[in-house]
Amino acid sequence: MKTQLAKSRWLRLIPVVFITYSLAYLDRANYGFGAAGGMAEDLHITASMSALLGSLFFLGYFFFQVPGAHYAENRSAKKLIFWSLILWGGLATATGMVSDVRFLIVIRFLLGVVESAVMPSMLVFLSHWFTKAERSRANTFLILGNPATVLWMSILSGYLIESVGWRWMFILEGLPAVVWAFLWWKLVVDEPKDAKWLSDGEKRDLQVELEKEQQGIKPVKNYAEAFRSKTVILLSAQYALWSIGVYGFVMWLPSILNAAPNMNIVKTGWLASVPYVLAIVGMLSASYFSDKMQNRTAFVWPFLLIGGFAFLGSYMIGTSHFWLSFVLLIIAGGAMYAPYGPFFAIIPEVLPRNVAGGAMALINSMGALGSFAGSYFVGYLNGATGGFGASYMFMSGSLFLSAILTIIAVKGAKPKKRPESASSLGITQKEA
Repeated sequence: MKTQLAKSRWLRLIPVVFITYSLAYLDRANYGFGAAGGMAEDLHITASMSALLGSLFFLGYFFFQVPGAHYAENRSAKKLIFWSLILWGGLATATGMVSDVRFLIVIRFLLGVVESAVMPSMLVFLSHWFTKAERSRANTFLILGNPATVLWMSILSGYLIESVGWRWMFILEGLPAVVWAFLWWKLVVDEPKDAKWLSDGEKRDLQVELEKEQQGIKPVKNYAEAFRSKTVILLSAQYALWSIGVYGFVMWLPSILNAAPNMNIVKTGWLASVPYVLAIVGMLSASYFSDKMQNRTAFVWPFLLIGGFAFLGSYMIGTSHFWLSFVLLIIAGGAMYAPYGPFFAIIPEVLPRNVAGGAMALINSMGALGSFAGSYFVGYLNGATGGFGASYMFMSGSLFLSAILTIIAVKGAKPKKRPESASSLGITQKEA
């Protein structure tokens, strides 16, 4: 008989998780608007330096993923995220105060270091509170902070730059993270057993379900063994390629749009927000059906192919048909975001709890390298070629390769016909 798990988890935790990740994403993604809204001119930043600054965040982001996940799993995700909120809010605010590009280089790198622990820590946190049948949706509500933030941030940042300038934009958008740190500390606990708002029966039922899903998973001794897994290696490469497309798009869409005829920063903000409306719809739909069908990969690789074809189509149309090209960019943006929830539900279903957090962190750190490559090379190609066609092709090819690797990784991870196993990638359905 299927256990009825406490619905209060969704109302108590998901809004807090969503706001926390939204603030993290706000303070990493608003650089694109700062660069398009006067920062480059005021600080005498060249096109190549602007590309480097946009990507330096991800280089810092690469280094502390696995240590962050290890600390979250073995110590406290709550404590780690509390200090991260304070530090990244301070660094984001400091971005608005710099007058020397050398300080900006340091700030962008350190911002990545501080935020590097947030995503894996959040995924570990959610895996302690939500079961396999819920995990894709829980992950999606976390990562939904990404496109939802870019949606309203695009509009808000455009108005702030227009009214108070790029410096105050960074300052005003950095301070909320520091304030929110103390609300985060008050509102969450690391484990269900410590939640005063759950009854003893609800705690017990949730623990039984979480332990049950671990029983069908082959034991893995340590991180070294997990990291040598073919599935982890392939998904790391897949996520790196996927991230090239996502962050090339996120970081440089404002500049791409701002270069169009008769465009200003406010119009750019409104137009840059549109792809993220489709992204939100796609993410919610993909995660719902992925959980319902207990199938992860069918809701990952097709979206990446669609994104690749949309970039290719936008390149072939060129700048002479702006609105048609923009529609394809909207489709590309929505398609790239849709698979996040199902994708991050894969690893906890094929690796045991003692190493799943570290494996997700490794994959996410490889994504950071892809994000670095995407944000740097897209900016570099835009500056070197004087147009956006080359960068569209770069992002398109990366998404095509990512889709192919998804399929290969899943085939390699399929269990040998063991229908009773809970350790598949979601291709077989778990018995209720």
